Amino acid sequence: MTVIRAIVTDIEGTTSSISFVKDVLFPYARKRLPAFIETHADQADVQHWLHDAAKEAGIVEASRQEIIELLLRWIDEDRKSTALKALQGMIWKGGYENGDYRSHMYPEVAARLHAWRADGLHLYVYSSGSVPAQKLLFQYSEAGDLTPMFAGYFDTEIGGKRERGSYERIAEAIGEQPGHILFLSDIVEELDAARAAGLRTGWLIRPPLTMPASPAHPAYTDFNAIEL
Repeated sequence: MTVIRAIVTDIEGTTSSISFVKDVLFPYARKRLPAFIETHADQADVQHWLHDAAKEAGIVEASRQEIIELLLRWIDEDRKSTALKALQGMIWKGGYENGDYRSHMYPEVAARLHAWRADGLHLYVYSSGSVPAQKLLFQYSEAGDLTPMFAGYFDTEIGGKRERGSYERIAEAIGEQPGHILFLSDIVEELDAARAAGLRTGWLIRPPLTMPASPAHPAYTDFNAIEL
């Protein structure tokens, strides 16, 4: 069997519960987004992402209020917009730093990450959330600061998570042959794309979800069950 040298993990439904993002982070950002944009719109990084959002929506000229309404609609639609994710990440940063919440981690995740690192594996994150938001999530986790575990982070700037080319680019960036990389996710379509790029795959099917009789990928109920 091919030796695994690197593991790339998804976040929602894989390391952390979907409900934390859906029920804590999304409402937090939605409530604060209008005031955040009104008070930070002159900052270069905020201007950049507001411009990107307008471009993505095909808007040539829009008022600040129209952009705010667009972003709020995208939050409600859970749109995988890089611009939206970047702006949400800026808002979440304040929440983490203020101690308004800590990110959820499944109970076994932190110990398993430490064990994999101790075994010499290189660990990476690939999520639709922006890289800054990913770093915040692992820095301010219930299990403590887990950022030292990771060698790098990828978001949708490298490509969509259901696109084969994204995983090819990640393998190139990591500097490993695809067959030496294990990608972990709870989404079959993402795993399909990773497998098409030559990566090994692991499907997280956490309770209360039930294991299918013939899973399309090697399937596990938690990180402790993963066989390398």
